[in-house]
Amino acid sequence: MTLTDTNQPKSVNQPKSGATKATVFVDGASGTTGLGIQERLRLLDNVEVKHIAEDKRKDAGAKRALMEEVDLVILCLPDAAAKETVALIDTMGNSAPKVLDASTAYRVAPDWAYGFAELAPDQADKIRTAAKVSNPGCYPTGGIALLRPLVDAGLLPPDYPLTLNAVSGYSGGGKSMIASFEDGSAPAFELYGLGFEHKHVPELQLYSRLTRRPIFIPSVGNYRQGMLVSVPLQLDTLPGKPSGADLQAALAKRYAGSKYVTAMPLNEPGKGGKLEPEALNETNQLELYVFASDKHHQAVLVARLDNLGKGASGAAVQNMRLMLGLADA
Repeated sequence: MTLTDTNQPKSVNQPKSGATKATVFVDGASGTTGLGIQERLRLLDNVEVKHIAEDKRKDAGAKRALMEEVDLVILCLPDAAAKETVALIDTMGNSAPKVLDASTAYRVAPDWAYGFAELAPDQADKIRTAAKVSNPGCYPTGGIALLRPLVDAGLLPPDYPLTLNAVSGYSGGGKSMIASFEDGSAPAFELYGLGFEHKHVPELQLYSRLTRRPIFIPSVGNYRQGMLVSVPLQLDTLPGKPSGADLQAALAKRYAGSKYVTAMPLNEPGKGGKLEPEALNETNQLELYVFASDKHHQAVLVARLDNLGKGASGAAVQNMRLMLGLADA
């Protein structure tokens, strides 16, 4: 794996025990997200990763002892197991590490900081000072990045009836989905989440500041990683009838100077162009597009990202740096 945008950290805020490096424990390091995080951490000079013996992974005493030694724990666990570990951390008092959770367990919890640093101008600072941060879902990262600036700017009403369509590589679907695609038993493409209860909808709605629950239709294609999230809009049904240029300008204003999020020029890559999902693989980058037709008063917003990068491991390392006082934003 080649990671193209992992910068070296510059400083660490008071690591435990006077160490010169920040110390991190990745709990659940054998899964896709955990493996991606460890790959990125190996590129950092000022971070030391602590490990627990395989036969001690479910030993609460051994886990507690290790967590007392580290500055931050990254949880790459199922929701129930993540909650158990957080409950254990909550008993540790002043010896408790900071915690970054990559599950869905705490993404809408009011006492956790949401780990999309570009959500609002002050969000990175909230992550820096938080003891507990929830890493965002891959699909919501794209959807929220597109919608939140437009809601904040008054271009998109919070109660607008929105539909989001998305396609991801199969690596985001867990071990069984990965196995089915890699052994050839899975179809080339399929829709899923058709019961309207996809676990990413609550965070997508909350952090986009939507009062009406959006319709979210995810899909998976027969390729490993890379993601597109798209939102169609009828522009003449929006207040003020904004143009595509108005939408693009709002995105450009929100993400001006952002290290990882780019608002692309209007109708880029051009009339009749195409957009494929794999161009940002192995990066923590997120590209936002507005395609619009003045003739038909229609637009499509599109977010492109690596579901394993900005959609998972890349975002986790970005949040880890912020939480530990390393250089990032």
